[in-house]
Amino acid sequence: MAILDHHHPWLFVFGVLGNIISLLVFLAPLSTFIRIWKAKSTMGFHSVPYIVALFSSMLWIYYAYIKKNAILLISINSLGILIETIYVLLFLIFASKKARRHTLTELFVSIGGFALIFVVSWFSFSGEVRISLVGWICVSVSTAVFAAPLSVVFQVIRTKSVEFLPFYLSFFLTTSAIMWFGYGVMMKDLRIALPNILGFFLGLLQILLYLVYRKAKPAIVIEEEEPKKMSQDHVVVGIELQQDTTSSQTIHPVDSDTCSNSSVTSK
Repeated sequence: MAILDHHHPWLFVFGVLGNIISLLVFLAPLSTFIRIWKAKSTMGFHSVPYIVALFSSMLWIYYAYIKKNAILLISINSLGILIETIYVLLFLIFASKKARRHTLTELFVSIGGFALIFVVSWFSFSGEVRISLVGWICVSVSTAVFAAPLSVVFQVIRTKSVEFLPFYLSFFLTTSAIMWFGYGVMMKDLRIALPNILGFFLGLLQILLYLVYRKAKPAIVIEEEEPKKMSQDHVVVGIELQQDTTSSQTIHPVDSDTCSNSSVTSK
């Protein structure tokens, strides 16, 4: 069928639009890092979302390389690696000693995991078997990252507040999922299209929640201690990323390392 031809113009359209929108999502945490730069402190933010996004981008570049004819997948993930590396470096510069140790450990585990996947897949498998193996690993990572915003969905329902749910970010995440789903369909690659089905429905759910609760009176929730939540700075767009739900907060999280002698509990 001509519509599924790898040279079909719609493949290029979906890929280019996916690149543009995914770049906007990659840049979503920029405001967070401007705050970190000005405060000279990570202010309790976690490095995990950026390291996971870096890991995912490396995997998708490897997959695109062995699959061939996926230059637009390589281009956006190359930018992703560059941007996420800058984020992680800034985090390492301004983090406390304890947070820096945790970040370095997470970074080494991520790089080590990628190296292990590369070595095993490259030297133990070949052809379609290798492509399929790496592709389904990418799907697993992408699905896990797409599922991360569920914690914020529950929080919005519980508090009846959209403070932690930026509308435009949710919109772009949903749109990017559509673009990369279309790209995967045009490529006849289920492994690219599949995780974006979940990404689309979760993004749509967030938009609907925003519309429902944007004018609702926030519920007053009294808790003895609120569990520490990881900021969602990216979502994997057929490739990566999590959302930045911290950019709209008016109460900054507290770095537990800088308050070890106080009675404040990091959350």
